Amino acid sequence: MDLIKRLHNRGLISHITNEDNLSKLIQNNPISLYCGFDPTDESLHIGHLLPLITLKRFQMAGHRPIILMGGATSLIGDPSFKDKERIFNTHENINIWTKKISKQISCFLDFNCGENSALLLNNNIWFNKINILSFLRDVGKYFSINTMINRSAVKQRITRPDQGISFTEFSYNLLQAYDFFILNKKYEVDLQIGGSDQWGNISSGMHLINRRSKKVAYGLTLPLLIQSNGIKFGKTESGTIWLDANKTSPYRFYQFWMNVEDSNVYYFLKLFTFIQTSEINKREQKKYIDNQIINDKSFLAKNITQLVHGKEKLLAVERITEFLFFKNITNIQEADFQQLKQDGIPFIEIDNIKDLQEALVLTSLAESRTQAKNMIISNSISINTKKIRKNHIFNNQDKLFGKFTLLSRGKKHHSLLCW
Repeated sequence: MDLIKRLHNRGLISHITNEDNLSKLIQNNPISLYCGFDPTDESLHIGHLLPLITLKRFQMAGHRPIILMGGATSLIGDPSFKDKERIFNTHENINIWTKKISKQISCFLDFNCGENSALLLNNNIWFNKINILSFLRDVGKYFSINTMINRSAVKQRITRPDQGISFTEFSYNLLQAYDFFILNKKYEVDLQIGGSDQWGNISSGMHLINRRSKKVAYGLTLPLLIQSNGIKFGKTESGTIWLDANKTSPYRFYQFWMNVEDSNVYYFLKLFTFIQTSEINKREQKKYIDNQIINDKSFLAKNITQLVHGKEKLLAVERITEFLFFKNITNIQEADFQQLKQDGIPFIEIDNIKDLQEALVLTSLAESRTQAKNMIISNSISINTKKIRKNHIFNNQDKLFGKFTLLSRGKKHHSLLCW
């Protein structure tokens, strides 16, 4: 089965141009393709996983993926489907963020595998060399204002009485089109991929290549994943799930995938893993037999966590999971508690505490000492996974690594005492 059909089978294609011709092209020849990432923050988030993994699929099929960092375009900001203008970032921040994001991306692609080794570029290379008059003459003349205004991403801003669109943002479409043109000319890039919100920008690039170089270029967009609550995938009510372990701990990252809705599990297995679709379909047919769907959620979470954070961080996550949910304290390490403290579970810093009842109140596991007492009597409280049946005075044996004590109410409610 050719690559385009495999992408279709996995639900990875939202829009595609000249599908038959593109399919024949990549079947008969290795091609170069690219995806752009504007460094508008210090880390990518899980909304960026799909294009990165798709680039990896192309590389595994023998094609050369190119990552284009938007060192120049991030100074402008893509207005696509944004309800208001982005805050401008400084050159200094963009340079720092570019280095951090480039390092994250290196985990997904092979940059040393011969002719289809991945390549990382920055569009400030060419935009720093072009002046405004040359750009307007050589690029702007090929675009109709009428067409640009009627793009849905622009139209929704223009028609809002409270939010228009600046000329700065309006020009972003031309900048990305020029990126594609330069990559096609200098690096023989035939295909640009991106999220479905990038369709207008990708189309402009294909148009510019056709008008200036008389060549055919191709575009492919991936679905934007929307959760059942209407929130864009990659965002949660409590904030973004980042790929940077310092912004979102690997444990919290892992738990995000463990807690995806049942209706998304097998769809996500197709999108984010490399197991055969036939195997995924077999698993789905048995999803409610012998807790198969729980095992498949675990498979999904482990695979994506290892891909993003590596084997060592995954092992730490598994130790924490065994500790919290299966009461296995044997292999827990001190560094694991630092990860939990980061954003895994609630914690409090303490110097001295009277007893367990007070600790339950301070950690909000109980509303009062009376409630805390009743919880202890009812056998629902644990210290470091051990059930406690009467009020307890803390001692050094309760302090794991001399620093940490885990309080638990039932199976799901935990808090960490940091001495």
